[in-house]
Amino acid sequence: MVFNKVIARFAVGVIGNIISFVLFLSPLPTFVRIWKKKSVEQFSPAPYLATFLNCGLWVLYGMPLVHPHSILVMTINATGLGIEVVYLMLFLLYSERVKRMKILLIIVGEIIFLASLAILVLTLVQTHKKRSTIVGSICMVGNILMYASPLAIMKLVIRSKSVEFMPFFLSLFSFLNGVSWTTYALIRFDAFILVPNSMGTALGLAQLLLYAMYYESTKRQNAERLAQRYLRRPSLVNGE
Repeated sequence: MVFNKVIARFAVGVIGNIISFVLFLSPLPTFVRIWKKKSVEQFSPAPYLATFLNCGLWVLYGMPLVHPHSILVMTINATGLGIEVVYLMLFLLYSERVKRMKILLIIVGEIIFLASLAILVLTLVQTHKKRSTIVGSICMVGNILMYASPLAIMKLVIRSKSVEFMPFFLSLFSFLNGVSWTTYALIRFDAFILVPNSMGTALGLAQLLLYAMYYESTKRQNAERLAQRYLRRPSLVNGE
């Protein structure tokens, strides 16, 4: 029975890694659009700043010196950390000067926080249990922030009745990611993983419901904008 639980947990962890990897890559269409337009438009950096911090915290939590037997947690979050660095570099490159400086200051603050936490925990705390409790508690807060970060854009969706600036695949895989890691935490109970990911499941579902509600109105708004652009074009007379 114990052996089966170990296999089941490992299998769910692998599935969670795959879903998390797709989640990290899901904003790619957004960043292709930013790169092509050379502008971040109304896209918010908040989800990517929150994910950057969250991945750094879970890399620390998954280290053998902090929480042994959590290699799957560490590997996927290290991968995610690298991906978020690329996304944030694009935000820095194509944001206006004031917004760029704000993002840069937040990134520097997050790096200082992660480095300070790692040094303090690894030098001052001696047992795995205490290290896991301290880092896991902070990870739980970081994970909740990551899942809650789209709340601002959800407010924009409700106000504008448009899902244009809330990437669908980011919402979908946030939901699937929450489901997979909630299952992982339940097989061998881990409250630090369970609490934020169960909340993430609920928030991901809420985003998908917003998509269902405002998808048609988004299409109508886009069609109206295209029609207005067409009408503004100067008419051609005699082929001139």
